[in-house]
Amino acid sequence: QEQVAESGGTLVQAGGSLRLSCVVSATAFSMFAVGWYRRIPGKQREYVAGVSSDGLLVYADSVKGRFIISRDNAKNTVYLQMESLIPEDTAVYYCNVGSTVAQAMGLTIRYSFDWWGQGTQVTVSS
Repeated sequence: QEQVAESGGTLVQAGGSLRLSCVVSATAFSMFAVGWYRRIPGKQREYVAGVSSDGLLVYADSVKGRFIISRDNAKNTVYLQMESLIPEDTAVYYCNVGSTVAQAMGLTIRYSFDWWGQGTQVTVSS
């Protein structure tokens, strides 16, 4: 059974940095689009960043220039490096694999699955 596990969330001061990890337990990981979403308290879940199987990177405007998404196919892992964090980045961050992130990225490929992790809490103090 496929599993998605996020880690790395913690409390950090404004201006600080943090790296989130998403490990996907599935074969053919290198063929999947993977992305990050976040749910800010009181708001709907929002797209943060995604990486396609061939390395296309797409960022939300709110994080462009501050966050970097990358993948290591040998480790079945996607990272989200977050810099210059602000209190508005406080949220639960979720990793998504498959159809949701592919659609958000505007990819033409269609996946028959949509996997989510349990989320990791990031809190940025002012």
